[in-house]
Amino acid sequence: MQRFLYLLFFVSHIGIAQKLTVKGHLKDTTGTALPSATVMILSAKDSSLVNFDMTAADGAFEIRNLARQEYILKITYLSYATLVQKISPSSGNEVDVGDLRMQPQARQLGEVTVEDDAPVRVKRDTIEFNANVFKTNENAVVEDLLKKLPGVEVDNDGTIRAQGEQVKRITVDGKEFFGTDPKLATRNLPADAIDKVQVFDKKSDQAVFSGIDDGQREKTINLALKEEKRNGAFGTLMGGVGTNDRYQARASLNRFRKQEQLSLLGMANNINEQGFGIDDYMSFTGGSQQMAAGGGGVVRMTISPNNPSGVSLNPGGRNSGMMTNYAGGVNYNKNLTRNTELSTSYFYNHLDHNLLQTTERINFAPSGDLTFNQNSRQNNTNTNHRLNAIIDHKIDSLNSLKFTTNVTYNETDTNESSTSENQATDGSLLNDNNTRTVADGTSLTANNSLLWRHRFAKKGRTLSVNAQLNVTDTDRRGSIDALTNYYTQSEGGVQTLQTNDLATNTLTYSGTLSYTEPLGGRKYLEANYSYRANRNDVRKNVFDVNSGEPVANDSLSNLYTSNYQYHRGGLNFRLNRSDYTITVGAGVQQTFLDGELKLSGTTLSKSYRNVLPVARFNYDFTSTRHLRFDYETSVTEPTLQQLQPVVDNSDPLNLFVGNPGLRPAYAHNVRLHYMMFNPASFVNFFGFADITYTKNAITNSQAYTEESIRISKPVNVDNTLRLNGNATVGFPIQRLNSRFSITATASRQKGVNVIDDLQSTIAQNTLGGRFRYDYRFKEIFDFSLGANISRQSTTYAFDAASNQLYYNNSYTAEGNLHLFDNMYLLSSSLEYLTYESKTSDYRQAIPFLNLSISRYILKAKSGELKLSVNNLLDESAGVSQTADVNYFQRQVTNSLGRYYMLTFIYSLNKQLNPLGGMRPPPGGGMRFIRP
Repeated sequence: MQRFLYLLFFVSHIGIAQKLTVKGHLKDTTGTALPSATVMILSAKDSSLVNFDMTAADGAFEIRNLARQEYILKITYLSYATLVQKISPSSGNEVDVGDLRMQPQARQLGEVTVEDDAPVRVKRDTIEFNANVFKTNENAVVEDLLKKLPGVEVDNDGTIRAQGEQVKRITVDGKEFFGTDPKLATRNLPADAIDKVQVFDKKSDQAVFSGIDDGQREKTINLALKEEKRNGAFGTLMGGVGTNDRYQARASLNRFRKQEQLSLLGMANNINEQGFGIDDYMSFTGGSQQMAAGGGGVVRMTISPNNPSGVSLNPGGRNSGMMTNYAGGVNYNKNLTRNTELSTSYFYNHLDHNLLQTTERINFAPSGDLTFNQNSRQNNTNTNHRLNAIIDHKIDSLNSLKFTTNVTYNETDTNESSTSENQATDGSLLNDNNTRTVADGTSLTANNSLLWRHRFAKKGRTLSVNAQLNVTDTDRRGSIDALTNYYTQSEGGVQTLQTNDLATNTLTYSGTLSYTEPLGGRKYLEANYSYRANRNDVRKNVFDVNSGEPVANDSLSNLYTSNYQYHRGGLNFRLNRSDYTITVGAGVQQTFLDGELKLSGTTLSKSYRNVLPVARFNYDFTSTRHLRFDYETSVTEPTLQQLQPVVDNSDPLNLFVGNPGLRPAYAHNVRLHYMMFNPASFVNFFGFADITYTKNAITNSQAYTEESIRISKPVNVDNTLRLNGNATVGFPIQRLNSRFSITATASRQKGVNVIDDLQSTIAQNTLGGRFRYDYRFKEIFDFSLGANISRQSTTYAFDAASNQLYYNNSYTAEGNLHLFDNMYLLSSSLEYLTYESKTSDYRQAIPFLNLSISRYILKAKSGELKLSVNNLLDESAGVSQTADVNYFQRQVTNSLGRYYMLTFIYSLNKQLNPLGGMRPPPGGGMRFIRP
């Protein structure tokens, strides 16, 4: 590796020894300097962008490290005619164009046609990247393009982070694309269809309309299509077969017109690849709760109960187990009339998941630690239907209506077998268990909202009403067959043979009224009121099977009804200035809870009143440097599962019981966010600090029976504190054709654990960082190196000997080599994962190596034949480590082994748009829009 770096540096040094520098000064006709103008160097052969800069405060510019050849110098500045000049280097390594004068009137560019915007533009809170500048391989998808953008990171599982925050939504030309699942866009749309990538914080419809920031933001990416794609057809067809009966197929077809967008997706594979998110599947099977409890080496303060009956995934990037999926859908957007827009989509997916998992967990207790070991085998299948629709209608210039609906339907089957045991500190066996559980069920969720917006004749005076209706209906049936043996004072075995059915119905309806009044001087006052009602009905019937006959088990059964009602009123004041905005306000929320345990006849009635202040401050130092401060408070009520006073015995050695006496948690959150992006140097810095202090925080208490069975129960504790910090800096080194990105992360969570009714403090600290280096040599060779380091420690007040220290690290290397006039592509990727526990002297390293070679065929390289080998070293295990409030856990799961695959990819958009679209302009021409 060291020799390779020396060789790379030597080659790079030779390459830049004869480089050319172009410099000059930019002024207007009066001789006044023009700062921040965009200066571009274009190839004289095809007008493609080679490099760019922005003029300094005195109008000076200097672009270095250019190859000695002819160029076109192009300079743009708002309200001035574009300046174009040919550059022909003679002797020497520097061309000084002197003082250049820009004319205020427009003039023709002659024979020069340039169709590219500046590489990066910053528009207040939006960073816009020119996709044409960030080169990707042939037939790449949007996800590959995003990996090239400064400040954007993409994990192996497709999770996207921009400016240190997770991207929640991706739109195409500002319109919804299959709802709110980012992967459906990033893993199915071709990269060469994208003109611009815009990264911003999407505000709520209410905040956009009223101008009063309500703090609801989603990190969003909008993909702006190239002009010919907006009026044409494009897509990709792919199919592959491999060893060990592996296969994959994918189709993406898109037909866009001026007032209409139609997209069709289809996919099938058994190689653990998802072109979509599986949140619906996980939330129904309980896997999302397992992820919340840990996994992927991420320390979390868990407030929701563990449910071991669901799927377990590694959030660090690799899906555990073996997955087969089939999916397909249609997305349709159309301007029905001049004032009415329709956005709708339907998506279907079927997922079959097989999982082998080994769990080692140390449960910490003042009376002595317990070691829990489990081997389990699971098969989960899920069929999911999702329907999304938005109708936005402008009634007239003063009124508009927006209707949104999201409907999801799930069918799930789960089959699990497991063996587990508990051991004392001295290694003696306390109990063991063999369990088989089978369950199936359905879930229907419908979320609907209607937003009416009205503008008065007086500017700034608005009125809006938002009504929502949400319904969830879940039915689940299952059985458990378990044998538990005890080896303590009450030795013996207990056979559990039960069937159960669970029905949950939730109805939520709410309304929000908001009125804004201008006070003059760009000051505004907003008054708001909201009402929300939430009704939950739970029916759980458990039957013991004796001699084949079911007998009702009243201790595990439950009939439960809860009604939450919320009334909230508030006032917000907003002050707008040219470089900053201030919002301050407060609300008062009154909460009523009425519950009834129908089997016991017990009723529960509580009310809570909370004052919820809010403050926001946004400051723009320049158009490329922003500071944002947010302080807000919130109340989080217990979940329905946390309130149910019923024992969940799906794992006989780890029981869970709800607590109807839980109180809502009250949280104070302070967030400071700073963003700086220099579009001339490509240097960027993003940083944020987040502090959350929670009163009446909800955590899981632990208790142990005489037979060493763990019983978890959610309880309120006085307070918890969470601090998170993130800082990312990225910068290029043009002399080495390289770019660096460095991220530092730190977090501290301090809370209270409750074991056998004894409270003690726990502190969890995480220090880490990410590093990425990218190098590109022309269109021939590129590679990247990366590292993700995480040091995690947990300290327990009741027993220092239980403190934990472990590391979860990953190292990556990727490379692409184009051969024989770019007709062949050789690619490789290496991921090296290491898991280490300093407490238990455990260490495991897992390397994953993938190789492929591609041959481009057909006109315009629209066809690609690829031979690949995945997991060449045949590593077939995944590891996750978790520290929670009272235990340390390590899980090892199965994963895909080595397989070879031959794949054919056909890109429809490379030809004359065979589905009837427009031909792209010849010569790679592009349209330039001045920043």
